[in-house]
Amino acid sequence: MIPATMRAARHHRYGDPDVLRADTVDVPRPGPREVLVRVHGASVNPSDALFRSGRLRFGARLPRGTGLDLAGEVVAVGERVDDLAVGDRVWGYRGGLPKRLGTVAEYAVMRADRCAPAPAAVDLVAAAALPTVGLTALQVLRDSLRVRPGDRVLVVGASGGVGTAAVQLAVAMGATVTAVAGPSNADLCHDLGAADVWDHTAAPPADRVFDAVADLHGAHARDYRRLLDRGGRIATTATRAVPFALASALLPGPRIRVVQVKARRDDLATLARHVDDGTLRPVVERRYPLDQVAAAHRAVETGHARGKRVIELG
Repeated sequence: MIPATMRAARHHRYGDPDVLRADTVDVPRPGPREVLVRVHGASVNPSDALFRSGRLRFGARLPRGTGLDLAGEVVAVGERVDDLAVGDRVWGYRGGLPKRLGTVAEYAVMRADRCAPAPAAVDLVAAAALPTVGLTALQVLRDSLRVRPGDRVLVVGASGGVGTAAVQLAVAMGATVTAVAGPSNADLCHDLGAADVWDHTAAPPADRVFDAVADLHGAHARDYRRLLDRGGRIATTATRAVPFALASALLPGPRIRVVQVKARRDDLATLARHVDDGTLRPVVERRYPLDQVAAAHRAVETGHARGKRVIELG
């Protein structure tokens, strides 16, 4: 039975993490081409903190939910949905702006084409760590950097959510990976498959060259761009790198490509296959109950991560 009401994280004004609270609201109903998911887990991403703080608004009305991705179980389907059914284990990335109800809720409506069967090898709370960061890492490596077997790949910001996925996926693509992370996370990066780990507080060695650089931090994009071999490629997901990325179009050397993640069902299916064959695993720093969503946002805003923070809902 689907209840009439549920608990959902929302904020009624913009501000610090303490504006978030668990409200009791009506359970939404799926419309055409949508499904209703009983949420087991939803991750907390830096963009969630930007929306909540008001630094990104885009005219959104309050109160507003939080969360853009999830993993859970389909409990109802709308019209014109013929490829998902009640009882299916799914994960998905909503994309775009946060809705009035986000995915940090006991139930969430998702577009069916932005969901895919969740991997069987991990529980749904752990799986929730991957949709946003996994899609981002896959699209950076495959689409922007065109990583091929034998490539030398540098991953900057390797211990964060996108970074931990990028290290694993690059290795699965046949690349030799060098990770840039804090000293306390060197063991994690090696465990994920990195052949070498550089301390992010030290200057990069001048005698190393790479075929591709995934700069997920952005603070020193100019320095890492200089490490590319002839024909090398560099891409970033970091907003702080955007000014130099724009300037790179006018400068000698490779252009820095700025990547914005796209919600793609086929890519979610690719990620699930990697999880199930053991080449990708979610890295969860901590699981939080719904009542501690503010604490999860505070942790994300520190900028220090060892994988993902996940809200556990079911």
